[in-house]
Amino acid sequence: MKKKCLIYVVCYNHEKFILKTLNRIPKSLVNKYTIEILVADDNSKDNTVRQAKQFNPGKFKFKIIYLKKNLGYGGNQKIGYFYSIKYNYDIVVLLHGDGQYAPEYLPKLLKIYSLNKSCSAVFGSRMITSGSALKGGMPLYKFIGNKVLTFIQNKILSSNLSEFHSGYRSYKVEYLKKIHFELNSNDYNFDTQIIIQFILSNFKIIEIPIPTFYGDEVSYVNGLKYASQIVFETIKAKLHKNKFINEKKFNLVKNLKQENIKKKKYTQFKKLINSSRTYFYNK
Repeated sequence: MKKKCLIYVVCYNHEKFILKTLNRIPKSLVNKYTIEILVADDNSKDNTVRQAKQFNPGKFKFKIIYLKKNLGYGGNQKIGYFYSIKYNYDIVVLLHGDGQYAPEYLPKLLKIYSLNKSCSAVFGSRMITSGSALKGGMPLYKFIGNKVLTFIQNKILSSNLSEFHSGYRSYKVEYLKKIHFELNSNDYNFDTQIIIQFILSNFKIIEIPIPTFYGDEVSYVNGLKYASQIVFETIKAKLHKNKFINEKKFNLVKNLKQENIKKKKYTQFKKLINSSRTYFYNK
């Protein structure tokens, strides 16, 4: 029986890129997986949805949701992970609608799960292959910031990731059920918080090398704000691990009280999905 995989495409003002990104998703994925592509437009002010509607999904199940209010990068991800749990997907992949992360590498990300059964998440890393990030156009200041922040985080958390700041990620849905991702930030530091949750829970993360591509896509990240948020969250995680504080979002979901926290948030996510404009393209 084929594994069910949700490709969750987050978008905000990506009218120039979204159709090209969707067209680059390998059609061969349907040979091994039951695939749904869900495009979540975070209240764009351009024609992202109109462009996405031109996509021919072929054998893919395909849906677009247009959120009636902007939830932020982290908030948008929460919707996708809730959706993957609600509809019993085995794996969910986060794909950016601006094409910065190569859709052609989806088969390589997914293959790791069949090769390593204990793997809980597979990330694409731009830092594994020496020199590739800069060759791919990553600005020098971003490269240095990425390396420095990753070094600091690895030191504090006793981890050994090559990159904490890649947005190319996939998760086994059964592990998302065990963490409080719904309590994470709606901002860009969501990505670090969910990594910390996996590390503190001793879930196995595997990285694979991916190419770096920087074109004329627009970044909405405030670098200084992001860096300070990252360091702050990482220090909080260390204090939590050493039991100096009790940060709810870093606890595993393992009792009725914690399950009820998730259920309450899931109700909110369901309302947001139901209130969004939805476009179905099921072939």
